[in-house]
Amino acid sequence: MSYRQLNIINLEIEPYQKIWDFQKKLHQLRLGNLIDDTFILLEHPHTYTLGKSANENHLLADDRSLNENRIDVFEIDRGGDITYHGPGQIVGYPIIKLDELYEDVHKYLRELEEIIIRTLDEYNIKSERNDDYTGVWINNNKIAAIGIKVSRWITMHGFAFNVNTDLSYFDKIIPCGIFEKGVTSLSAELGTKIPLKNVKDVVIKHFCKIFNYDSIKHFSSMDEFNNEFHSIEFEGA
Repeated sequence: MSYRQLNIINLEIEPYQKIWDFQKKLHQLRLGNLIDDTFILLEHPHTYTLGKSANENHLLADDRSLNENRIDVFEIDRGGDITYHGPGQIVGYPIIKLDELYEDVHKYLRELEEIIIRTLDEYNIKSERNDDYTGVWINNNKIAAIGIKVSRWITMHGFAFNVNTDLSYFDKIIPCGIFEKGVTSLSAELGTKIPLKNVKDVVIKHFCKIFNYDSIKHFSSMDEFNNEFHSIEFEGA
């Protein structure tokens, strides 16, 4: 296998639309081999996203409640149903050329799950897959949701890993359209909050191991990434 370089764009809280547009731009750049594989890590403000198979009835909040709580809602092009993004949750968006590794979307989903499972192992928390539902689970509760899009073997979207997440926002939806199960977070399992930076570092370590990267280039802002590729104009950067 050839030498594998990864760009990591490590952000704080960014609006959903801005990052969705950024993903689309990165997808085109990766397709044209203008950038290496790129992994965005960040938080979003309070947001509900509905995937391609979402049932609108799984959004329980009415417009008034959404406005009062300043929750944005987006219908997007990933797989899956409805989920929540918000502060304290690590969201990871890999923009990678999957066919350089393999042409198997199901394997890719399992490897995203494995990244979270290994991360939780480092906090002495046993988690697992569920035979019926994508994601990472602790008993009957989901701790990480996964929804992706793969177009021309370039990936978009990714995972949402509850670390210090306010889980009450899941009360306003049927998470992932699953009625009979709940949600949890790393802080709920440990009984204390964990610095997000520490957890991100563990996620990055396992991401690089699982996808076999030889070197990493770190960026702490979209502007910094844009300056590296100064001939390319990024919308919203």
